[in-house]
Amino acid sequence: MFSFRRFGLMAAVLTLSACTGGGYSENDALNKAQATGSPFTQQLTAEYKAFSNYLLQNLKDYADSVHFSRKGLSSAAGENVMPEPVNDWNLAAAQIPPLSNARARLISAFDRGAREIIPGQSAVAQARYDCWIEQDEGSVNDTNKKGNLDCQAQFEAAMAAVEAALPAAVPQPAPAPAAVPAPVGMMEGTGEPMALKEAMYLVFFDWDSSVVGTGGASVLDAVVKEINTRGVKNISIVGHTDRSGPNDYNDKLAMRRGNAIKKELIARGVSADMISVSGRGENELLVQTDDDVREPANRRGVITFQ
Repeated sequence: MFSFRRFGLMAAVLTLSACTGGGYSENDALNKAQATGSPFTQQLTAEYKAFSNYLLQNLKDYADSVHFSRKGLSSAAGENVMPEPVNDWNLAAAQIPPLSNARARLISAFDRGAREIIPGQSAVAQARYDCWIEQDEGSVNDTNKKGNLDCQAQFEAAMAAVEAALPAAVPQPAPAPAAVPAPVGMMEGTGEPMALKEAMYLVFFDWDSSVVGTGGASVLDAVVKEINTRGVKNISIVGHTDRSGPNDYNDKLAMRRGNAIKKELIARGVSADMISVSGRGENELLVQTDDDVREPANRRGVITFQ
């Protein structure tokens, strides 16, 4: 694993190995953990546990095993950990577009309630996406640690099942047919649409930006379809930031993000009178971080219906 993103992690792993005689505490802790939280987080914990053990035992990829063990431990505690950001990995130029599209599909599905409606396959899709991005970086760096898992095909199969189960789905290109292994202890939802007051859509932003990107535009297309088909009368938009930058600046940035979403909805035919906008700045983080940390999951606008 030669990604600069994890250089510090690799050093930590070497230190841990020297201090414990070859033990890896995160992996051991994950294997012993009892998952709590939703069916999605419990299933995702099982997926990360299996992947972390595979990396450690089959590929001797200690750094990545620790990384995914940590994600599994967070999931075991009931947290909705996010799929890997594409720009955190050392990838070839040709690998970036398909992975970016795959992550956008995941985020869009999560925004439309996939974690609740079809939790088992949603967890498989996220775990196989993370496996796919890890494999692609391994191939770029010629680490000979790609392994024999066809994670891209397994992601496509799981993602197809997820998208087929969701209401108000944004049209997606047909995935290549592929089989997906049944995940451990598969837990499925009822397949019924979420109650309107429980629906939540998230639009994510680049650092220090209030521009709605391609992925966010797809989410807003789904929001408009939901508004039109379900008779929504009131829409709430709340802008958020991560903890990088001063508090007062982030308060203003959060409002700019909320108003950027409002502008895009109006451009799609939604009445301005239906929309209220507020900002939380760096309060109400989706992922808890220290101050001055850039966290993509926290740079978001949250859309709900009242």
